Amino acid sequence: MSQDHRLQQQRFELKYLVAESQTSAIRDFLSCQLELDDYGVGKPNLSYPVHSLYLDSDGLHTHQAAVNGTKNRFKLRLRYYDDKPGSPVFFEVKGRVDNCILKRRCGVRRDVVAPLLNGQWPAPEQFFTNEPRHFAALERFLLLMNGINARPKAHNAYLREAWVSPHDNSVRVTFDRNIRLEPHFNFSAVVPMREPVFVYSPLVILELKFTDRFPNWFNDLVQRFNLMQSAAAKYSGGILLLGESSFDEQSIFNDVPFAPPVAVPGAAEMILAEM
Repeated sequence: MSQDHRLQQQRFELKYLVAESQTSAIRDFLSCQLELDDYGVGKPNLSYPVHSLYLDSDGLHTHQAAVNGTKNRFKLRLRYYDDKPGSPVFFEVKGRVDNCILKRRCGVRRDVVAPLLNGQWPAPEQFFTNEPRHFAALERFLLLMNGINARPKAHNAYLREAWVSPHDNSVRVTFDRNIRLEPHFNFSAVVPMREPVFVYSPLVILELKFTDRFPNWFNDLVQRFNLMQSAAAKYSGGILLLGESSFDEQSIFNDVPFAPPVAVPGAAEMILAEM
């Protein structure tokens, strides 16, 4: 599944935590302005799975920058949507400059993920692109990774319902549900999870994304549903729940058998108090 054509490379993001009971009415409102993303058509709950492997330093440099509200910061992650051998894995840098989000990524074959993270540049046929900007994105990823000595720290997964502009890529609205995170220290883009925690459960993250100006109808949406903008970082939210010590490579999470996800009572309230 290649989703690069839907990626807004430079954009603004506004996040809101909403109750599941609100989403149906919000969806009806959105359907008057946007259309369902192709990847959600025909899927249960109009959603597709999203997986991310986050890389960070041993001191959790990128997490600390987010918690401290550093204006110019970045995250390093591998983004993928399934574990099929022929599907791409995207090396992605998500940067923030003041209030603007910049995303750059490059898709590669799954079997070169571990060698690439260990310093081996893929052969041309192992890329899903031949565009120089994508190669530059991968070089930037590796430069930042080496700069902070980043290694895999966490596997994040959720279900995404996405609504997009039918005319261009200037507006995108997403609902993210069942957000889970667990420590993960291997150079592998896995799908199964061992013992994750639910982050922000039972709330849903609603994101309003736009590349130029704030659309007038976004303001109508916010007012009609009495939405309150909120911090809702999936990676840092999970770390705040589990504690930074859980992301040490000696963590017992690498040794436990697979188990159903664990819901933490009051998780959303706990994270909001910390942010």
